[in-house]
Parts: sequence; C-alpha cells; structure tokens
Amino acid sequence: MDEHGATRPVTRRSILGTGLAAIGAGIAAAPRRAPAQAGRGKPFAGTTLNVSAWSGPYPKWLGDYVPEFEEKTGIKVNYETPAFPVYNQRADLELSTKGSAYDVLNLTFIYSSRWIGAGWFTPLNEFLSDPNKTAPDWEPGDFLAGAVAPLKDPKGNVYAFPWIADAYMAAAARYDLVEKAGLRMPETFDDIVKLLKAVHDKEGVKGFVNENHHGWTWIPYLQGFGGNVFRNPPEDLMPTLDTPEAVAAAEFYANLLRAYGPDGILSYTYDQALNSLQQGRANYITFNQAWLVQLGDPKKSKVAGTVNYSLMPAGPKGRFPGIASHGFGIPVGSKKKDAAWEFVKWSLSKDMMRRMLTEKGYGSITRRSIIAGPEFKQKMTINGRDVADLYLKTIDLAARGYMKYRTVHVYPQVDKQIDKAIELITSGQMSAREAMQKAQANSVADLKKAGVKL
Repeated sequence: MDEHGATRPVTRRSILGTGLAAIGAGIAAAPRRAPAQAGRGKPFAGTTLNVSAWSGPYPKWLGDYVPEFEEKTGIKVNYETPAFPVYNQRADLELSTKGSAYDVLNLTFIYSSRWIGAGWFTPLNEFLSDPNKTAPDWEPGDFLAGAVAPLKDPKGNVYAFPWIADAYMAAAARYDLVEKAGLRMPETFDDIVKLLKAVHDKEGVKGFVNENHHGWTWIPYLQGFGGNVFRNPPEDLMPTLDTPEAVAAAEFYANLLRAYGPDGILSYTYDQALNSLQQGRANYITFNQAWLVQLGDPKKSKVAGTVNYSLMPAGPKGRFPGIASHGFGIPVGSKKKDAAWEFVKWSLSKDMMRRMLTEKGYGSITRRSIIAGPEFKQKMTINGRDVADLYLKTIDLAARGYMKYRTVHVYPQVDKQIDKAIELITSGQMSAREAMQKAQANSVADLKKAGVKL
C-alpha cells in the first residue's frame, strides 16, 4: 500500500517476483540457530490459542488439519470460521479494544487500511528476522508480492501473510445448456443477457446466481459501465454512487438477480450460491476463482463434467474484474505471540499449501513456488479450460489500479450502503435512481462522521 492506503499495482511479473526479498535477505544474513519449529521439543506445549478467520475455503479446510498441528506442538487450538460479515463485525470490535481474546486473526482485505493503520495487528518483521523463530526454508519471499502488498503498512512492515489471492471471473455450471442454445461463454455484458435469456429455467436450472455481498459482486459491473465508488481514490473520497453510470450499472445488475435468479436470492451467502451451482440448480455466475474452481471437483460437484470458465465479461467501458487478498496475522493484544506465530507459519507453510492444492483442490495459491509447479497447472485445468491462465490474466488486468477504492479505510461504510441499494432495487422497493441517490447521501453522511473531508 502507499501512504494513503491504496494497493500497489499488481502485475504477473510482480506476483512472480522477489516479493519480500529484503526480508529474506535479512534472514539469510542472520546467524542461524535451530528455530522453535513444531515438533522440536514442543516448546509451547500446554498453550491454548484462539484462532478465527471468515469461512473462506482455505480457513474452512484448514480446520481438518488443525489436530495435526496440536499433536506436533502440544498447542491446543480453539478454531472458528464464522461467516464473512459476522467475522468482520466481531474482529473489528475485538481489535478496537486491543484485547487478548484472539491470538491469530484473518486480516480482511477491505479492513486492511483501518486495522493496520490503527495499530491493531502485530508487525511480523521481528519474527521473520529472528532465525530462532523462522527457519530460512519458510521463505517469506515465496509469497506473491501483489497479494502481500495490501497486508503491509506504508513503511513496508508486513502484518499478515495471504492465504488467498482471489480473482473475479465467470463460470457456467451447465455449459452444456449454453452450447445447446448455440452460444459461448459471454465476452460482454450484452452477451450475459443473451445467455441468460436462452438458458434460464432450462431443465429446471435458474440462469443466474450470486452472493448477497453486492459491495463486492456489483463493482465489476459499476466500473464496466464507466462508474466508480469514489471520485478519485485515495486522494478524493467523494462517493460517486448517483452518477448515470452507477444508476445504469445498478439497474443492470439488479435485473440479473431479479429476472434470472432463484427465489430468495437476496439472502444467498457465498456458500449458498456455490451449493446451488454444485447441485446444478443454477447456471451462470461472476464470482471468485477460489470458489468457482470447486465446481470442477467431481467429489463435491454434480456439474464437474459440464462447467466452463472465462474472464469477467467486459462492459461498455471495459473489463474490471476484482482481486482481493486476505491473510493470517497476530492481533496486537495477544499474550501468546510466539505460539501464534508457530500457527501462522504452519498454516501457510509450503507443505500445507501444497496439500490444500492436491488434497482439497484449492486454487487460489499464494506461493509462487507452488504456482510454478506442474501440480497447479494440472489441478487448474478443468474440462480442458486453463483456469490458471485466467487467474494470472485477471491479476494482470488489476494492475491498471482500479482496485484502489477497496482498501480505502472508509470503504466498509460505503460497502454497506451499496448492499442496501442493490437490495432495494432488486426487491422493487425503489427505482435504481432513487436507491443510488439514497446510497450516495448516506455514504456522504457516514464519511463526514468518520472525519473525511469531502
């Protein structure tokens, strides 16, 4: 991030680059003694750690391996993965008190500027530079630099390491129905409508589904229509939710939900949307790669043989797929930081991340050594589609800098107003113009309360 909290440009070269090379060099130059690794004498045996992260695929599946960590280290782990909004509300409150209830927490992307800027997370450099705490082969420089960047402060101190570098793309769970209609994966917003008109309710399958966090799912449409959340983030944070472009994008997206989605779509969480696709009850979605690759797993998905993927389609003003990273860090109030660091290292080790890929099919890998390996390419080729290539192309697109809005410290307030506006439009309670004007007015009021000069 720069001094304003904005993400640094992310390129394929940068994510495959040296990343935290300076930290790695520091480790290499330091005297090497045996680090306090799990399984070597169990120096933290008898310690209890409280760990929480929102219920993304990696944290959820990590729970299956926690007993192994407990056995190797003698550390007991109280582990929880609540839903995204529940987690963020709970973590924000706990962090604001600098309390000691948690020892390891997820550093959430949209809260990264707020939580790091307030000093609520522990700088990890002291652990990285001490060979007694971090062995050289853990290699912090192996993490994708672009995914680590939002988890650092303006001075370059790192506060978490990423378990996800998520890329927004598109999937058709029942692509066979698309082919029967004589169509292909949409390249534009107009193509999305053509596809949905052709396949909606075919064989009882709804045309479209998505989660109800519209402050994430709607933004690629907003920017595709030429709009943005703020006028010029991070320097100018005047919200721009009532522009003609924003109104058009809101009407377009709400219509996808209303006309082609299942009943009750406004209550769908990310897991419910994924389940609907996996069961073959819904067809097309624009969402995160880490979830969408699960459609190609025959052990979990009834549509593994029919799913297809593409980049996020382009709007009238271009293609703007989102990217996000989240990571494990240590709250500043934790009284067990050394034991917490053992958990962070274990959970994001090369071995654990490789097992997530090979044993769980996890696709949003954040270590370049694993991305460069043959297993990643093999796992991410689904029904002949090179999803790994889509992943890297999406990150290339985000290098243009359009994701700067997301790590602005007051974005969470605007995010909530966007959620409400899309709900009002989709449910028919307000026109798109009325709802977006209301979102604009409420966002301006919220930002002024937060001390932002507009």
